[in-house]
Amino acid sequence: MIGFYNYTVILTYIGFCCAGAGLYASIAGKQGTALLMLMLAGLCDMFDGKIARTRERTEQEKRFGIQIDSLSDLFCFGVLPAVIGYNTGLHRAHEVVVLMLFPLAALIRLAYFNVMEEERQEQTTERRKEYEGLPVTSVSLILPLLYCFRHDIGKHFPQVYAAFLLMIGIAFITGFRVKKPGMKVMLSFILVGLLELLFLIYKSKGGA
Repeated sequence: MIGFYNYTVILTYIGFCCAGAGLYASIAGKQGTALLMLMLAGLCDMFDGKIARTRERTEQEKRFGIQIDSLSDLFCFGVLPAVIGYNTGLHRAHEVVVLMLFPLAALIRLAYFNVMEEERQEQTTERRKEYEGLPVTSVSLILPLLYCFRHDIGKHFPQVYAAFLLMIGIAFITGFRVKKPGMKVMLSFILVGLLELLFLIYKSKGGA
């Protein structure tokens, strides 16, 4: 079989499958479940690179890892949030335009990252210290938190969701610098995600 299947890529594959499950959940009308899958995909993405670096890889394996990570990210954090938006009620023409522009912004950012990362790795073996633009993985924390307040926002929630997608999409392709988080920050992200999950469950019961 073509491709690579060692443990350095397994977490990326798991994250992709989580997003696939989220896609089907969203189509079935279970947006809370879809957002949970988005969060799990984000969790996988946080650690797939660290796991990959525990093994001495060939140049082909490194390049393959860069490509599948970005392709998976496009599906998880570009396509899935747009599908959730559509199934939340964004059906009007200008809203659909936002749903198309959001994954496009993610696509542009990820393709740009691939080009720059390959060039960087040819010049140095040092780990990346900062990102350019907002990392696409950020939606796995931002959008579930927004969804927690859907009952408070009320009937205008789909429009607020669209506005967030538009702002986040612009941030994807804006050239500001973001320091790459260390382990302590990543653990704090996990804690925030856990609190979001508990809050999401609480609000869902309250709205039942």
